[in-house]
Amino acid sequence: MPNAPFTATVNTGWIRQLPDGSTITLKNHRAIARDAAGRIFQERRALVPDDGKAQSGVTQIEISDPVTHELYICMPQGRTCQVEVFSPPESFPYTPTAKAHVAQGSTSESEDLGTQSIGGLETVGTRETTIIRAGTIGNNSPLLSKREFWFSPRLGVSLISKRQDPLSGTQNFEVSDITLGEPDAKLFEVPSG
Repeated sequence: MPNAPFTATVNTGWIRQLPDGSTITLKNHRAIARDAAGRIFQERRALVPDDGKAQSGVTQIEISDPVTHELYICMPQGRTCQVEVFSPPESFPYTPTAKAHVAQGSTSESEDLGTQSIGGLETVGTRETTIIRAGTIGNNSPLLSKREFWFSPRLGVSLISKRQDPLSGTQNFEVSDITLGEPDAKLFEVPSG
């Protein structure tokens, strides 16, 4: 999305419950930026245990350019980059349908959660609830999953995204430290070396 530059941090948390009732909690945080031309810089980091003992290092840097249609994927450890053809998604506001498209044997509903300010930006909230009927995927009882999004029309991205799924656990993505305005141009340069 051009003309909506910002820098921010994406905070990720993943909680999985094991059959014995114990949980595994992993987290990371990564930098993301978009300039006025719509170029996107983002780090990729490994998830690490949420015990404060390990820091998540950068595993990959991605720089996408919607004008040149190039995506640079750089691996800092190997000091290598590859370039791929990039087709940006069409820019349109997030408008969930009352009944989302779901697999056979499932039902889905969408709920409007209203608006709230996150980091000084107005967001629109939506919760999607999906029920997979018993027997659909070998399950002996219905499975309930929920996804919640808080979308910023100004930036064209979700600032909060939550997913609760009995198969994969709970995943939370939250954008913080949002600074509106043009990011440092050096972020969009392919790393040397």
